[in-house]
Amino acid sequence: MTTQNLLVELFVEELPPKALNKLGAAFSGVLAEQLKAQGLAAADAVVTAFASPRRLAAHVTGVLAQGADKAVQQKLMPVAVGLDAAGNATPALLKKLQALGADVSDPAAAVAALKRAPDGKAEALFYDSIVKGASLQAGLQKALEEALAKLPIPKVMQYQLETDCELPGWSSVNFVRPAHSLIALHGSTVVPVKALGLTAGNSTQGHRFEAKVSPVVLAHADQYAETLKNDGSVIASFAERRAEIVRQLNAAAAKVGNGARPIEDDALLDEVTALVERPNVLTCEFEKEFLDVPQECLILTMKANQKYFPLIDASGKLTNRFLVVSNITPDDASLVIGGNERVVRPRLADAKFFFDQDRKKTLESRVDGLSKVVYHNKLGTQGERMARVCAIARAIGQQVGGDALAAQAEQAARLAKTDLLTDMVGEFPELQGIMGGYYARHDGLSTEVAEAIEDHYKPRFAGDELPRNNVGLVVALADKLETLVGMFGIGNVPTGDKDPFALRRHALGVIRMLIEKDVALGLPELLALSAPVFGDKITGGADALIDFIYDRLSGNLREQGFSAQEVDAVMALRPARLGQVSQFLSAVRAFAALPEAPALASANKRIGNILKKAGEVDAHVNPALLQEDAEKNLYAVMQKLVPESEAQFKAGDYTASLQTLAALRAPVDAFFDDVMVNAEEMDLRLNRQGLLKSLHVAMNRVADLSRLAA
Repeated sequence: MTTQNLLVELFVEELPPKALNKLGAAFSGVLAEQLKAQGLAAADAVVTAFASPRRLAAHVTGVLAQGADKAVQQKLMPVAVGLDAAGNATPALLKKLQALGADVSDPAAAVAALKRAPDGKAEALFYDSIVKGASLQAGLQKALEEALAKLPIPKVMQYQLETDCELPGWSSVNFVRPAHSLIALHGSTVVPVKALGLTAGNSTQGHRFEAKVSPVVLAHADQYAETLKNDGSVIASFAERRAEIVRQLNAAAAKVGNGARPIEDDALLDEVTALVERPNVLTCEFEKEFLDVPQECLILTMKANQKYFPLIDASGKLTNRFLVVSNITPDDASLVIGGNERVVRPRLADAKFFFDQDRKKTLESRVDGLSKVVYHNKLGTQGERMARVCAIARAIGQQVGGDALAAQAEQAARLAKTDLLTDMVGEFPELQGIMGGYYARHDGLSTEVAEAIEDHYKPRFAGDELPRNNVGLVVALADKLETLVGMFGIGNVPTGDKDPFALRRHALGVIRMLIEKDVALGLPELLALSAPVFGDKITGGADALIDFIYDRLSGNLREQGFSAQEVDAVMALRPARLGQVSQFLSAVRAFAALPEAPALASANKRIGNILKKAGEVDAHVNPALLQEDAEKNLYAVMQKLVPESEAQFKAGDYTASLQTLAALRAPVDAFFDDVMVNAEEMDLRLNRQGLLKSLHVAMNRVADLSRLAA
């Protein structure tokens, strides 16, 4: 069968920019998937997605005009139901065959054409038929309806469409934006499918202002992108348009010189790509006096409000130049440049005003205002929360660095949330913490405290930097622990995809800080000193929280490449000092590679089962009660190796500690071959259980080695 490439385009009004790329991928993906499912496109057909501000399109290679006929075997019913005792068709069978379109004028012949085959314990009748392949029009109609139904539309709108019939009127259509035209081309042939009140043709609209012709007529499915670019002045491909914007941004920055480069922001780049049909990057500037305002404020207002690309110099400092991605390319761009410069000036002036006004009040003077801001109806105000974070920070600081660190951490924690009451953060919530750092420096606070206020939200996301100094580390830990303990204490536990208080992110932040900064405090200890600050506001939740954090840690370790078995072995012991976990894992991995490892892991599992059945066992051995040579030998070897392994463990050489114990394989094997642990004499039994208990303790300091057993 001959094939042609297929092009489908839906031309609409401006689509939501933040969703455009997903909409384009979903539209083309579902359309092609449905064509393949109906046998109209091969499994290896190449699918190309197009998405511009006013269109969604898909190009699919090798599409058939008519799908191949398919042989289908359908189960009818059990033989006992379909045939009577004489082997003749029952009324139920004849009715079923008629419904399937089979010829039942000769019932005997109809029965003879059926197949009998086992179906579980019984035998069933099967009917073979040929199903005609789908026509492209019918198949594409179904695929198009499915693609539109499955679009990840952020918000549906309803609009009216004039009906095309003898009785004029209006019909309601629900879609993301009003649709104006539909193209469906199989090669050069129009496929007359319908969608959203539109019938497919071969024409569309180009650029709203710069199209050379209107409408833009397509001669062939394969000429879509080229025709739109040449006649319609539109770059239809999202990826191509994005790459062109990047090229122009870099070229414009190079012309500015002095190592200038556009700020990197993939989300902004995607959004701007979804706003223009044919990009034209222009260079603009603003007054240098605005550079006295913190650059984070200026960058944010330019990106968030105007979708501009600020330029930074080689040292990372903001310049007074910025780049605009225009959707038009006039011969004289001065009016476009001037217009954008006029638009940005009031925004920057607002930022400067906020900054100047905020500095008229100290952070300390804003502390009382926190008691007027509700944090949570069960946990009180931001003022109460601040007091709890202060108490936790003071306790952690005292443990980690003594009085000096405790005092600095308490001061930073007291002021950390006060920038929530400033005009700048009120306008730009994304700057919380950052502005607190600037205002702290203006108030004359120490660098350590100012940096701690700025960093106390860190890490905000996966891969984010950690706080720069110990004061910031303590306050960030206290802030996240307060949130976790408080929310779990009132039963606000994440469920499924719902995590409104970002507790998973907070837990991962705590984990990263404890591991990467190797904080000399155990996780249970940290949670224990955090809970009392809530008084009677919380009830329980401690066990669920510690399980939650260890679960997050286990998942994080597996993502780093450690095997589930390795992670399970280490995490089974719930290591308190999270900074030791990676060393434990490395030690377990090295131990597992030893030839003795499988046998020792199995022996460890066996010992664990024996001790579990024995109940409470004292790890004590009376040498005088050792009778068998195998138990005497095991005890002697343990007397030499266990202290050596313990010393290596205390010195932090966990790999050596485990490898030292590998020499126990032979005496352990001999012990189980020759010694009856549960001897009839009670003193012998308890002594042998004590020997195994001592061995079990020694072997499982780093990890539960039984988890490595096959």
